[in-house]
Amino acid sequence: MKIPGSLNILILLQLICITWTSQVLAKKTLTDSVTCSSGPCSGISMPCPAQCPTTTPNGQNKKACIVDCSSPICAATCINRAKPNCNGRGAACQDPRFIGRDGVVFYFHGKSNEHFSLVSDTNLQINARFIGHRPAGRTRDYTWIQALGILSGSHSISLEATKAAKWEDEIDHLKFSYDGEEISLSEGALAVWNSPDGNVKLERVADKNSVILSIPRVVEIAVNVVPITKEEDRVHNYQIPSDDCFAHLEVQFRFFGLSAKVDGVIGRTYQPDYETPAKLGDAMPVFGGEDKYRTTSLLSADCKDCLFKPNSNDGNSKNSPFLVEYGTLKCSSGLSRGVGIVCKK
Repeated sequence: MKIPGSLNILILLQLICITWTSQVLAKKTLTDSVTCSSGPCSGISMPCPAQCPTTTPNGQNKKACIVDCSSPICAATCINRAKPNCNGRGAACQDPRFIGRDGVVFYFHGKSNEHFSLVSDTNLQINARFIGHRPAGRTRDYTWIQALGILSGSHSISLEATKAAKWEDEIDHLKFSYDGEEISLSEGALAVWNSPDGNVKLERVADKNSVILSIPRVVEIAVNVVPITKEEDRVHNYQIPSDDCFAHLEVQFRFFGLSAKVDGVIGRTYQPDYETPAKLGDAMPVFGGEDKYRTTSLLSADCKDCLFKPNSNDGNSKNSPFLVEYGTLKCSSGLSRGVGIVCKK
Protein backbone atom coordinates (compact mmCIF):
# COMPACT_ATOMS: atom_id res chain seq x y z
CA MET A 1 0.00 0.00 0.00
CA LYS A 2 1.42 3.34 -1.05
CA ILE A 3 1.43 6.11 1.58
CA PRO A 4 0.37 9.50 0.18
CA GLY A 5 3.11 12.16 0.02
CA SER A 6 1.13 14.51 2.25
CA LEU A 7 0.99 11.85 4.97
CA ASN A 8 4.79 11.36 4.74
CA ILE A 9 5.29 15.08 5.24
CA LEU A 10 2.94 15.05 8.24
CA ILE A 11 4.80 12.15 9.88
CA LEU A 12 8.13 13.88 9.25
CA LEU A 13 6.87 17.08 10.84
CA GLN A 14 5.64 15.15 13.88
CA LEU A 15 9.04 13.49 14.28
CA ILE A 16 10.82 16.86 14.06
CA CYS A 17 8.44 18.31 16.65
CA ILE A 18 9.00 15.39 19.05
CA THR A 19 12.79 15.66 18.65
CA TRP A 20 12.77 19.42 19.27
CA THR A 21 10.53 19.05 22.32
CA SER A 22 12.80 16.34 23.75
CA GLN A 23 15.84 18.56 23.30
CA VAL A 24 14.12 21.49 25.04
CA LEU A 25 13.06 19.30 27.94
CA ALA A 26 16.56 17.86 28.20
CA LYS A 27 18.02 21.35 28.35
CA LYS A 28 15.55 22.33 31.08
CA THR A 29 16.51 19.36 33.20
CA LEU A 30 20.15 20.51 33.08
CA THR A 31 19.39 23.88 34.68
CA ASP A 32 19.64 24.52 38.41
CA SER A 33 16.97 26.11 40.53
CA VAL A 34 17.40 28.41 43.52
CA THR A 35 15.17 28.58 46.61
CA CYS A 36 15.19 31.37 49.20
CA SER A 37 14.86 30.26 52.81
CA SER A 38 13.26 33.57 53.85
CA GLY A 39 11.96 36.81 52.37
CA PRO A 40 9.08 37.48 49.92
CA CYS A 41 9.97 34.45 47.79
CA SER A 42 10.61 32.02 50.64
CA GLY A 43 10.07 28.40 49.66
CA ILE A 44 9.61 29.14 45.95
CA SER A 45 11.84 27.20 43.57
CA MET A 46 13.09 29.54 40.83
CA PRO A 47 14.70 28.01 37.72
CA CYS A 48 17.92 29.51 36.41
CA PRO A 49 17.81 31.37 33.05
CA ALA A 50 19.20 29.71 29.94
CA GLN A 51 22.01 32.30 29.86
CA CYS A 52 23.27 31.04 33.25
CA PRO A 53 21.84 27.57 33.82
CA THR A 54 23.88 26.79 36.93
CA THR A 55 24.80 28.41 40.25
CA THR A 56 28.35 27.01 39.99
CA PRO A 57 29.66 27.63 36.45
CA ASN A 58 33.07 26.41 35.34
CA GLY A 59 35.54 28.49 33.40
CA GLN A 60 36.65 32.08 33.26
CA ASN A 61 34.01 34.82 32.95
CA LYS A 62 31.12 32.36 33.10
CA LYS A 63 27.88 33.72 34.55
CA ALA A 64 26.34 32.29 37.73
CA CYS A 65 22.67 32.03 38.56
CA ILE A 66 21.58 34.05 41.62
CA VAL A 67 18.41 35.23 43.37
CA ASP A 68 17.89 38.44 45.34
CA CYS A 69 15.97 37.02 48.29
CA SER A 70 14.82 40.48 49.39
CA SER A 71 13.10 41.27 46.09
CA PRO A 72 9.34 40.71 45.63
CA ILE A 73 10.15 39.63 42.07
CA CYS A 74 10.66 35.90 42.41
CA ALA A 75 13.03 35.22 39.53
CA ALA A 76 16.64 34.12 39.15
CA THR A 77 19.10 36.33 37.28
CA CYS A 78 22.69 36.10 36.00
CA ILE A 79 25.89 37.62 37.32
CA ASN A 80 29.55 37.10 36.45
CA ARG A 81 31.66 35.11 38.89
CA ALA A 82 34.62 37.29 39.65
CA LYS A 83 37.72 37.96 41.68
CA PRO A 84 37.31 39.51 45.14
CA ASN A 85 35.56 42.86 45.16
CA CYS A 86 37.59 44.91 47.62
CA ASN A 87 34.69 47.35 48.00
CA GLY A 88 32.14 44.67 48.83
CA ARG A 89 30.99 43.23 52.15
CA GLY A 90 33.22 40.49 53.50
CA ALA A 91 36.36 41.88 51.85
CA ALA A 92 39.89 42.02 53.26
CA CYS A 93 42.40 43.77 51.00
CA GLN A 94 45.24 46.27 50.87
CA ASP A 95 46.96 47.45 54.12
CA PRO A 96 44.47 45.36 55.70
CA ARG A 97 41.27 47.16 54.87
CA PHE A 98 38.19 45.21 55.91
CA ILE A 99 34.50 45.63 55.12
CA GLY A 100 32.18 44.00 57.64
CA ARG A 101 28.67 42.62 57.24
CA ASP A 102 27.31 46.09 58.00
CA GLY A 103 29.22 47.60 55.07
CA VAL A 104 31.47 49.69 57.34
CA VAL A 105 35.13 49.98 56.29
CA PHE A 106 37.75 49.52 59.00
CA TYR A 107 41.47 48.81 59.31
CA PHE A 108 43.25 46.19 61.39
CA HIS A 109 47.02 46.51 61.28
CA GLY A 110 48.14 43.47 63.26
CA LYS A 111 51.88 42.92 63.12
CA SER A 112 54.36 41.61 60.57
CA ASN A 113 55.14 37.85 60.71
CA GLU A 114 52.31 37.16 63.16
CA HIS A 115 48.98 35.35 62.83
CA PHE A 116 45.49 36.58 63.69
CA SER A 117 42.02 35.07 63.73
CA LEU A 118 39.80 36.66 61.07
CA VAL A 119 36.84 34.37 61.79
CA SER A 120 36.29 31.97 64.67
CA ASP A 121 33.14 29.91 65.13
CA THR A 122 32.50 26.45 66.52
CA ASN A 123 32.78 24.83 63.07
CA LEU A 124 35.10 27.26 61.28
CA GLN A 125 38.42 28.97 61.98
CA ILE A 126 40.07 31.31 59.48
CA ASN A 127 43.46 32.79 60.36
CA ALA A 128 45.68 35.18 58.43
CA ARG A 129 49.44 35.51 58.37
CA PHE A 130 50.52 39.11 58.09
CA ILE A 131 53.67 40.25 56.32
CA GLY A 132 54.94 43.78 56.53
CA HIS A 133 57.55 46.44 56.22
CA ARG A 134 58.56 49.23 58.60
CA PRO A 135 60.54 52.08 57.04
CA ALA A 136 63.05 53.94 59.20
CA GLY A 137 61.37 56.39 61.54
CA ARG A 138 57.93 54.76 61.41
CA THR A 139 56.27 53.56 64.64
CA ARG A 140 54.32 50.61 63.15
CA ASP A 141 54.52 48.08 60.33
CA TYR A 142 52.76 48.46 57.05
CA THR A 143 51.05 45.07 56.83
CA TRP A 144 49.32 42.84 54.28
CA ILE A 145 47.70 39.39 54.36
CA GLN A 146 50.14 36.85 52.94
CA ALA A 147 48.31 33.60 53.76
CA LEU A 148 45.04 32.14 55.01
CA GLY A 149 44.74 29.08 57.24
CA ILE A 150 41.32 27.41 57.45
CA LEU A 151 40.18 24.79 59.96
CA SER A 152 36.91 22.98 59.30
CA GLY A 153 35.94 19.78 61.07
CA SER A 154 39.11 17.71 61.41
CA HIS A 155 40.71 19.18 58.28
CA SER A 156 43.06 22.08 57.57
CA ILE A 157 43.59 24.11 54.40
CA SER A 158 46.12 26.82 53.63
CA LEU A 159 46.38 29.33 50.77
CA GLU A 160 49.56 31.38 50.48
CA ALA A 161 51.04 34.06 48.26
CA THR A 162 54.58 33.04 47.41
CA LYS A 163 57.39 35.54 47.86
CA ALA A 164 58.74 37.24 44.75
CA ALA A 165 61.41 39.88 44.24
CA LYS A 166 59.72 41.08 41.06
CA TRP A 167 56.12 40.49 40.00
CA GLU A 168 55.52 38.57 36.79
CA ASP A 169 51.97 38.09 35.51
CA GLU A 170 52.87 34.85 33.76
CA ILE A 171 53.88 33.14 37.02
CA ASP A 172 51.36 31.64 39.43
CA HIS A 173 52.06 33.04 42.89
CA LEU A 174 49.62 30.80 44.81
CA LYS A 175 50.46 27.80 46.96
CA PHE A 176 47.93 25.44 48.59
CA SER A 177 47.91 22.64 51.13
CA TYR A 178 45.31 20.25 52.55
CA ASP A 179 45.95 18.45 55.85
CA GLY A 180 49.61 19.31 55.56
CA GLU A 181 50.04 17.94 52.02
CA GLU A 182 50.71 20.32 49.15
CA ILE A 183 47.91 20.56 46.58
CA SER A 184 48.79 20.49 42.90
CA LEU A 185 46.24 22.65 41.06
CA SER A 186 46.75 22.87 37.32
CA GLU A 187 46.92 26.29 35.74
CA GLY A 188 43.96 27.33 33.62
CA ALA A 189 40.52 28.76 34.34
CA LEU A 190 38.87 25.32 34.25
CA ALA A 191 41.19 23.74 36.83
CA VAL A 192 39.42 22.21 39.83
CA TRP A 193 40.65 20.23 42.85
CA ASN A 194 38.38 18.36 45.26
CA SER A 195 39.37 16.90 48.62
CA PRO A 196 39.15 13.11 48.97
CA ASP A 197 35.91 13.38 50.98
CA GLY A 198 34.46 15.95 48.57
CA ASN A 199 33.98 18.57 51.29
CA VAL A 200 36.51 21.08 49.96
CA LYS A 201 36.61 22.45 46.41
CA LEU A 202 39.32 24.68 44.96
CA GLU A 203 38.76 26.16 41.50
CA ARG A 204 40.56 28.73 39.41
CA VAL A 205 38.60 31.69 38.07
CA ALA A 206 41.57 32.85 35.98
CA ASP A 207 44.54 31.05 34.46
CA LYS A 208 46.74 32.08 37.40
CA ASN A 209 46.62 33.82 40.79
CA SER A 210 42.83 33.77 41.34
CA VAL A 211 40.79 30.99 42.97
CA ILE A 212 37.59 30.30 44.87
CA LEU A 213 37.71 27.91 47.81
CA SER A 214 34.39 26.34 48.80
CA ILE A 215 33.34 24.34 51.84
CA PRO A 216 29.64 23.46 51.31
CA ARG A 217 27.22 25.00 53.82
CA VAL A 218 30.15 26.70 55.59
CA VAL A 219 32.08 29.27 53.53
CA GLU A 220 33.19 30.41 50.10
CA ILE A 221 36.38 32.46 49.78
CA ALA A 222 37.47 34.34 46.68
CA VAL A 223 41.24 34.87 46.67
CA ASN A 224 43.47 36.92 44.39
CA VAL A 225 47.24 37.51 44.58
CA VAL A 226 48.64 40.97 43.84
CA PRO A 227 51.95 42.81 44.40
CA ILE A 228 52.61 46.25 45.79
CA THR A 229 52.88 48.32 42.62
CA LYS A 230 55.29 51.18 42.07
CA GLU A 231 52.35 53.59 42.07
CA GLU A 232 51.06 52.28 45.42
CA ASP A 233 54.57 52.51 46.81
CA ARG A 234 54.83 56.11 45.67
CA VAL A 235 51.37 57.20 46.88
CA HIS A 236 51.61 55.56 50.32
CA ASN A 237 55.35 56.00 50.78
CA TYR A 238 55.78 52.35 51.72
CA GLN A 239 59.47 52.47 50.74
CA ILE A 240 59.33 48.86 49.51
CA PRO A 241 62.81 47.30 49.09
CA SER A 242 63.95 46.27 45.62
CA ASP A 243 64.19 42.55 46.48
CA ASP A 244 60.54 42.00 47.53
CA CYS A 245 57.31 43.07 45.82
CA PHE A 246 55.31 41.92 48.89
CA ALA A 247 52.91 39.64 47.02
CA HIS A 248 49.77 39.42 49.15
CA LEU A 249 46.17 38.27 49.12
CA GLU A 250 42.97 40.09 48.29
CA VAL A 251 40.12 38.16 49.88
CA GLN A 252 36.33 38.19 49.99
CA PHE A 253 34.30 35.90 52.24
CA ARG A 254 30.80 34.52 51.91
CA PHE A 255 29.47 32.65 54.92
CA PHE A 256 26.67 30.17 55.53
CA GLY A 257 25.07 29.58 58.94
CA LEU A 258 27.46 31.41 61.27
CA SER A 259 26.48 31.26 64.92
CA ALA A 260 25.46 34.38 66.82
CA LYS A 261 28.66 34.10 68.84
CA VAL A 262 31.04 34.18 65.88
CA ASP A 263 34.17 36.23 66.57
CA GLY A 264 37.39 37.33 64.92
CA VAL A 265 38.67 40.47 63.24
CA ILE A 266 35.90 40.43 60.62
CA GLY A 267 33.80 37.62 62.10
CA ARG A 268 32.59 39.85 64.98
CA THR A 269 30.80 42.10 62.48
CA TYR A 270 28.48 39.18 61.68
CA GLN A 271 27.11 38.99 65.23
CA PRO A 272 23.39 39.95 65.13
CA ASP A 273 23.78 42.61 67.85
CA TYR A 274 27.09 44.00 66.55
CA GLU A 275 27.48 47.78 66.58
CA THR A 276 30.50 49.31 64.91
CA PRO A 277 32.82 51.35 67.15
CA ALA A 278 33.70 53.51 64.14
CA LYS A 279 32.78 57.14 64.64
CA LEU A 280 30.77 59.04 62.05
CA GLY A 281 33.12 60.97 59.78
CA ASP A 282 36.19 58.90 60.65
CA ALA A 283 37.87 58.36 57.28
CA MET A 284 40.17 55.54 58.46
CA PRO A 285 38.76 53.80 61.55
CA VAL A 286 41.34 51.43 63.03
CA PHE A 287 40.00 48.56 65.14
CA GLY A 288 42.10 46.87 67.79
CA GLY A 289 41.99 43.33 69.11
CA GLU A 290 45.51 42.08 68.45
CA ASP A 291 45.75 40.51 71.91
CA LYS A 292 42.34 38.80 71.58
CA TYR A 293 42.85 37.41 68.10
CA ARG A 294 46.56 36.52 67.95
CA THR A 295 47.21 32.79 67.27
CA THR A 296 50.52 30.93 67.59
CA SER A 297 50.47 29.66 63.99
CA LEU A 298 48.54 29.82 60.74
CA LEU A 299 46.59 26.65 61.58
CA SER A 300 46.00 27.13 65.31
CA ALA A 301 42.77 28.05 67.09
CA ASP A 302 44.37 29.16 70.37
CA CYS A 303 43.62 32.87 70.51
CA LYS A 304 41.92 34.23 73.63
CA ASP A 305 38.57 34.61 71.88
CA CYS A 306 38.75 31.59 69.55
CA LEU A 307 35.64 29.36 69.49
CA PHE A 308 36.62 26.60 67.06
CA LYS A 309 36.01 23.00 68.09
CA PRO A 310 37.28 20.21 65.82
CA ASN A 311 34.53 17.99 64.36
CA SER A 312 31.85 20.41 65.53
CA ASN A 313 28.78 20.95 63.38
CA ASP A 314 27.09 23.37 65.75
CA GLY A 315 27.63 26.34 63.49
CA ASN A 316 25.60 25.00 60.55
CA SER A 317 23.18 22.66 62.26
CA LYS A 318 19.51 23.31 61.58
CA ASN A 319 18.83 22.69 65.25
CA SER A 320 21.37 25.24 66.47
CA PRO A 321 19.73 28.00 68.54
CA PHE A 322 22.51 30.38 67.53
CA LEU A 323 22.12 30.06 63.79
CA VAL A 324 22.30 33.41 62.00
CA GLU A 325 20.56 33.75 58.67
CA TYR A 326 20.32 36.77 56.41
CA GLY A 327 17.78 36.02 53.70
CA THR A 328 17.52 39.63 52.55
CA LEU A 329 20.73 39.54 50.51
CA LYS A 330 21.76 37.97 47.22
CA CYS A 331 22.30 34.26 47.65
CA SER A 332 23.85 31.79 45.23
CA SER A 333 26.21 28.89 45.50
CA GLY A 334 28.73 30.91 43.46
CA LEU A 335 30.42 33.99 44.86
CA SER A 336 29.37 37.09 42.98
CA ARG A 337 30.82 40.57 42.64
CA GLY A 338 30.21 42.86 45.58
CA VAL A 339 28.51 40.25 47.74
CA GLY A 340 30.17 39.20 50.97
CA ILE A 341 27.19 37.79 52.79
CA VAL A 342 25.61 35.31 55.14
CA CYS A 343 22.83 33.16 53.78
CA LYS A 344 21.55 29.61 54.10
CA LYS A 345 21.12 27.09 51.34
